[in-house]
Amino acid sequence: MSERGERTTDTPGPSDHADCVDSATEAFVAHRNLLFTVAYEMLGSAADAEDVLQEAWLRWVGVDLDSVREQRAYLIRIVTRQALDRLRALGRRKESYVGPWLPEPLLTAPDVAEDVELADSVSMAMLLVLETLQPIERAVFVLREVFDLDYEEIAEAVDKSPSAVRQLAYRARAHVAARRPRGTGSPAEHRAALRAFKRAVETGELQSLLDILAPDVVALSDGGGVKHALLRPIVGADNVARLLAVGWWKRDAERSVELVQINGGPGLLVRVNGEIDGVVAVRVENGYVTGAYHVRNPEKLSRIEQQTAVSR
Repeated sequence: MSERGERTTDTPGPSDHADCVDSATEAFVAHRNLLFTVAYEMLGSAADAEDVLQEAWLRWVGVDLDSVREQRAYLIRIVTRQALDRLRALGRRKESYVGPWLPEPLLTAPDVAEDVELADSVSMAMLLVLETLQPIERAVFVLREVFDLDYEEIAEAVDKSPSAVRQLAYRARAHVAARRPRGTGSPAEHRAALRAFKRAVETGELQSLLDILAPDVVALSDGGGVKHALLRPIVGADNVARLLAVGWWKRDAERSVELVQINGGPGLLVRVNGEIDGVVAVRVENGYVTGAYHVRNPEKLSRIEQQTAVSR
């Protein structure tokens, strides 16, 4: 200090620190929806994605922003590393899960469906395919195929060499290509099929269900051991139609079914006696329902009454 008490060093003062936090906050908020989407696509859980963002924020505010060349890539790197750690832990939890595990459904805005690649990447069907990848393969696939990061950026995020990342990306693409859903048809076909599906579910009329189900349709449900749900997938139009007609919801209860956007695609929000009972994400291909993913686990329905923003 000088005799007048003026600062004579470059040590940051309180106002400098506040400015740094403000700048960090502004950058984080600007990219938050993208960061959430990265974490969610890696984890399949909105709750875990939010925890990852909180951890990433705590690390981000400690970074010297002057040393960061590209804030978007740096933030994605932090989120990816945190998500990978959590993904490995989640794998152990899922081993003891009761019945089929389904991703946590998100109520999404209609404009998400307009971005075909984004909608496909967050769809229930795609998230289930990503579940079959190893954690590092899943991270590489998401960062490369969905968010279009270059191999050098991904290498920094997953702590691998660019050549190793290329090999991981190649394997992941081949794995996903062999399992990903087929073409989905036009938005008009989606709407028509979903309306027909809704009517058929409401009435329980078997023939109406058979008319809009693909021969190889698959139905899964997730009750988390808390709510009644299927313990194994149901396959085939006849089996799924009978399930929907008599088995999924109590017919003697006051039930309502609302058309909504779930994970960028068509879905139903089901209420029983005025309370949310579950969500059905519907996969439509060429005008027919090929997949129905029924989530009843209450822990996975806490966000379903408000839209969740996702972006690339």
